Amino acid sequence: MFAKIQKIISEELDVELEQVTKDADILADLGADSLDVVELIMALEEAFDISVDDAQAQKMKTVGDIVAYIEKMRQ
Repeated sequence: MFAKIQKIISEELDVELEQVTKDADILADLGADSLDVVELIMALEEAFDISVDDAQAQKMKTVGDIVAYIEKMRQ
């Protein structure tokens, strides 16, 4: 699961795969802006066939937050 999420984030944010760790902050460490975050959420929704509401998306600050949310939604 993490490897797939890591690959999507790497591609969407145009960062090296190694930079995408569970502790990495989407904005501070990976350099995403608000538009990047919207596009990333859309890519994740499509890849995992889930829906992420705006309030939940705003709570996701790190890659680990995203992984935890998707794992929870996929149960």
